[in-house]
Amino acid sequence: MPLAAADTVAVVLFLVAWTLYNFMVERQARAGNGLSGAMNVQRGVWMRAMLTRDLRMIDTAIMAGLQQGTAFFASACIFAIGGCFALLGSAERISAIAADLPFSGGLDKPLVELKLFGLVVIFCYAFFKFGWSYRLFNYCSILIGAVPMRDEAAADMAAAERAVERAIIVNQIAGRHFNSGLRAIFFSVAYLGWLLGPLVLVGSTAFVVAILLNRQFRSPALKILRA
Repeated sequence: MPLAAADTVAVVLFLVAWTLYNFMVERQARAGNGLSGAMNVQRGVWMRAMLTRDLRMIDTAIMAGLQQGTAFFASACIFAIGGCFALLGSAERISAIAADLPFSGGLDKPLVELKLFGLVVIFCYAFFKFGWSYRLFNYCSILIGAVPMRDEAAADMAAAERAVERAIIVNQIAGRHFNSGLRAIFFSVAYLGWLLGPLVLVGSTAFVVAILLNRQFRSPALKILRA
């Protein structure tokens, strides 16, 4: 198989694996399965427990932690994008180094630049996911503030339940976008295998998917949540 065809097949397999994994995990999460689905259930438990509290400093502290974690990953993506653009200026040197590595397939400068540009696209996608997640967590903080206090909720439980449901749904959507951004970072690690050749890209993609599937559906964390 010519090198160009091998690269094309490897990249297509990478994108298909990423897309199928996202689709499967999101579908299972909506059904309440997997680690993401179990955490969505716990988000609902948290919000309903919040409704029974007189003071909600705990809940605001949790939201602040979620926002800080999301902001950290968004900032990391910005630095990663800057690093990739810096590497674009050293594409010729990278191709010379890769020529001495096994399975590299003889990288030339345009191919190195193409691969680095693809990495930039992945980190841009992750940044937008984290950015939107951060904004949704901000909205969720406002919705938590709109949930009536316990005495007020007792007077109109239906309205209080609707307010809680809004906060739960927005929090779950924010968590879904955060998870999508985190998966993009994981798959960017698999994408790095392409710098060593198409066969390495296929192998690294399979390796990352296997790890993510194990953590999503067979991890000790999931067993604890189910218990």
